[in-house]
Amino acid sequence: MDNHSSATEFCLLGFPGSQELHHILFIIFFFFYSVTLLGNTVIIVIVCVDKRLQSPMYFFLGHLSLLEIPITSIIVPVMLWGLLLPGTQTISLNRCVAQLFLYLALGTTEFALLAAMAVDRYVAVCNPLRYNIIMNNHTCIWVVIMSWAFGFLSEIWPVYATFQFTFCKSNLLNHFYCDRGQLLRLSCDETFFTEFVLFLMAVFIIIGSLIPTIVSYTSIISTILKIPSASGRRKAFSTCASHFTFVVIGYGSCLFLYVKPKQTRAAEYNRVASLLVSVVTPFLNPFIFTLRNDKVKEAFHDGVKGCYHFLKD
Repeated sequence: MDNHSSATEFCLLGFPGSQELHHILFIIFFFFYSVTLLGNTVIIVIVCVDKRLQSPMYFFLGHLSLLEIPITSIIVPVMLWGLLLPGTQTISLNRCVAQLFLYLALGTTEFALLAAMAVDRYVAVCNPLRYNIIMNNHTCIWVVIMSWAFGFLSEIWPVYATFQFTFCKSNLLNHFYCDRGQLLRLSCDETFFTEFVLFLMAVFIIIGSLIPTIVSYTSIISTILKIPSASGRRKAFSTCASHFTFVVIGYGSCLFLYVKPKQTRAAEYNRVASLLVSVVTPFLNPFIFTLRNDKVKEAFHDGVKGCYHFLKD
């Protein structure tokens, strides 16, 4: 490629390995993607229609599932196409910009929402008598609106700064989507300062949303340990266990993926961490929040029974 021209499209190299391995990965990821779409859609539907789930906790859960569907849909279909037909995984510069922006914006929105869910659990466990007053409908709606606004507004400059560079080294992107680190690797310009600023912004977003989660769960655990009965402690902990499990998986992979000064390092490790964020976590979401939650399981079973009787009649 001419050293003075910038790439107008990129070829995603995807996964290394033989065609047989690609077909196996296609089957696995297609299964994960199908279950992700179905499971999160089911959660959204039952939260909307079941009166037992009309509370702030499930309101936030519905929006979390609503986020998981586009997060995985932005990445997985392109990845599946590349696994099925290797060598055809090209993406234009404009589509690359859109993919990276939506992926980062939706991910940031999810972090803000997870922090809000942690605070919601804190109020429910540590201040139950004022829970309905504090976490009223107006508050919940504004929290969700602010989470979406923060997610999209905070990623405008990072994506803009990423695509101000000239990508003249190559148009071969060593990933299955437009990963920012691999894009910077193709730049002929000096990227150190921008990478450092992006690192600071990632720290602010991820650690900043993790702090209220840590503070909330520290208070929650302290309150639960003071409950005299074992059954009371189990009941209190069960209301938080699903969210806590999701937080550990989600934040763990994103800390590894984004909170590092040098964005261009370790393509192989980035690929694994990206799979955790874009494929595994959305896939696990329905299981984490249904298998550990009696109300959601009851609502799901009643919904299945209702559909069965409706179709039978």
